[in-house]
Amino acid sequence: MDWEEWRPFYLRIVREMGYSVEGDRRSARILRALLLEGDEYILRDELATIVGKRVYVFGCGPSLENALAEHDFSDGTLIAADGATSALLEHDMMPDIIVSDLDGRIPDLKLANDRGAFMVIHAHGDNVDKLTAYVPLFSRILGTTQAEPLDIVYNFGGFTDGDRAAFLAEELGAREIILVGFDFGETVGRWSKPGLRQHVPVWESKRKKFEFAKELLEWLKKNGKARIEYLTPDP
Repeated sequence: MDWEEWRPFYLRIVREMGYSVEGDRRSARILRALLLEGDEYILRDELATIVGKRVYVFGCGPSLENALAEHDFSDGTLIAADGATSALLEHDMMPDIIVSDLDGRIPDLKLANDRGAFMVIHAHGDNVDKLTAYVPLFSRILGTTQAEPLDIVYNFGGFTDGDRAAFLAEELGAREIILVGFDFGETVGRWSKPGLRQHVPVWESKRKKFEFAKELLEWLKKNGKARIEYLTPDP
């Protein structure tokens, strides 16, 4: 999805969620400056070299735990959406790529990055403080924004960490994208926020994010090249 395709989705998200376009733009500029200063950034083509034809994208839904225990994911590239990194580590699994707005457990993100995972760090108007505090801790970073892309800060489409990870996989050449732990129900998985110790009922802003994520994934399923399916673990 290029910027012109993404722009109508973005403007509707900003309007309905009450976000600031200028805040998003400012955050993207700050991320760009941090990446240049640290010289730890990578470009799209470098990340594309590690993405295979089959990609598993891990969300933070409650079904994630059973899925990790019951299935073998060794035949594909593993992309974790932010807090799902913690769940993978709990099961002795290592993501190849982490897509994060730095809302997950930073020690777990750092551990995975130190062990070889690439970071796709996202800038938006509400995470400037986290960008300035945590971006210098990481290496092998691809920067993304939900506003207009800059030269080394990309916008491949997508809103939440999970659906952005799917759009990233599509952009980098995946032919099959399997979504794991994408529940979109009445319960938020305990890996969604660092302070959660158990699954909790969905709150209103999260419900809205679920709705946008489902809509965007449906768009990708219809318009992308990759085949997309959901993995539903056995009960």
